[in-house]
Amino acid sequence: MLSILDKYILKKYLGTFGLLLLLFIPIGITVHLAEKIDKILANEVPIKAIVIYFLEFTVYFANLLFPLFLFLSIIWFTSKLANNTEVIAFLSSGVSYYRFLRPFIIGATIVFVLGLGLTLYLAPLASKGYNEFKYEYLSRKKDKDKGNVFRQINDNDYIYVSHFNTLNKSGGNFTLEHFEDNKLVYKISATSIKYNEIDTTYTLKSYKKRTLGVNDDILESRKSVDTTFSFKLEDLTPVKYIAETLNFSDLNTYITQEKERGSSYINRYVLEKYKRFSIPFSVFILTIIAVAVSAAKRRGGMGANLAIGIAIGMVFVFFDKIFGTLAEQSDFSPLVATWFPNFVFGILAIYLLRNAKR
Repeated sequence: MLSILDKYILKKYLGTFGLLLLLFIPIGITVHLAEKIDKILANEVPIKAIVIYFLEFTVYFANLLFPLFLFLSIIWFTSKLANNTEVIAFLSSGVSYYRFLRPFIIGATIVFVLGLGLTLYLAPLASKGYNEFKYEYLSRKKDKDKGNVFRQINDNDYIYVSHFNTLNKSGGNFTLEHFEDNKLVYKISATSIKYNEIDTTYTLKSYKKRTLGVNDDILESRKSVDTTFSFKLEDLTPVKYIAETLNFSDLNTYITQEKERGSSYINRYVLEKYKRFSIPFSVFILTIIAVAVSAAKRRGGMGANLAIGIAIGMVFVFFDKIFGTLAEQSDFSPLVATWFPNFVFGILAIYLLRNAKR
């Protein structure tokens, strides 16, 4: 059962966090709109699409920075408690430091559960719309051309295109190779390939098919062919942000599929999977650090505590970005990349907590 102290701190914990989100999200939207307004106007984006985009941006932005916002909000209200000598009053009444920490952990647990729901299901849904809008209306043309796409579609088929434009859904120098028992059975090539949305077929220009025979090969050539393939349009346009748009169960399925295909982005996808747990879990570590830093009354007051908190928060974000980039760009383990910052700051949290008790 929660005591009056628990309810008081828990109310401050959740209330200040919610208030900080309400303050910073509009600022984020305003800055983002100011940065992109020229492209939005140039592309004559419909008002409805803009409104939906910024709703999705709100969820995307909150998911990206909610641990940092929580960290700063705890430092803010705990510093106020310390400056008003309320922390001293709590501890002087016989409450142990760990007992004082209890409502903070309860609050962290609530935010952790909400954060899991956000990262596993709600954020991917918002990220899908956010990225698709940005990709369609805000990206440069050259960013929409995917170059040298080579993929294994299934156990027997491989495809290649030298480039593919996502706007007009067409590409150049298309090749499909079909193998059986590690032997090439036939090869299809075309100077261009275009996807037809109406009937989900593909139009191949300068079509050529070579079927390997025992004695002679069979050659087939046409100016143009409309046909169907077992692969999807997305297989020709492997975008980097796809993992962000999948809920957790779909992401696991996608990772298994991409591993079989030998995707060059596999570390990025696995990194996204682990982040969906490591980011919400960081709430506990950041809560302990924030309380340990701000519960003591300092000469500089709240300003000194906020300065220390912002510095720690920046280092945490720096670690997260550095190790995330290492995992994406090399063979560095995504598991280590996502959990190493939590491990390091977990040690820092234990050290600060022990000093704060004294």
